[in-house]
Amino acid sequence: MIWLVRHPPVAMHWQKRCYGVSDMGLSREGARMATILVSRLVQLSPDAIVHSDMLRTRGIAERAAKLLSIEAQADPLWRERNFGSWEGRSWHAIYRETGNAMDGMLSDPIGFRPGGGETTAELVWRSVQLWHDLARDKNIAVIAHGGPIAAILADKNAAAFHLLPDYIPEPGSITKV
Repeated sequence: MIWLVRHPPVAMHWQKRCYGVSDMGLSREGARMATILVSRLVQLSPDAIVHSDMLRTRGIAERAAKLLSIEAQADPLWRERNFGSWEGRSWHAIYRETGNAMDGMLSDPIGFRPGGGETTAELVWRSVQLWHDLARDKNIAVIAHGGPIAAILADKNAAAFHLLPDYIPEPGSITKV
């Protein structure tokens, strides 16, 4: 069994910003949700916990792993998409500067690099490869981000790139796959 866990909401200052690989903590609500997630993960009792190494996933992974007497494994390949120069900027400012260029993430998934960062296709290929590399003889919890989880879920449903947003799970959710 594999559980894909999306981190809870980030600090309020970041919530309307582009923060793919930027490393920030959780909001107060996110911290409350993290405590619940840790309890749920302990109940699920995975054999292994993998996380993206970002602050917003690491705390959950390490707390649950400690309670389960296992080690949490950090893997930076599970990080969110790299948005390049867009990182840390408000979505509104990006739109003001680039117009509807951000639509390229879905309309040109192979060629468009938001802020010079990672294409949608690169995000999907990276995430799907990580998914295929997971051991199938263990119960594993992967604590990651909306983009990689959506990429895996969309791939499992043979969905086109432009449908990727439909597969982004809610913050703080656990998806059994």
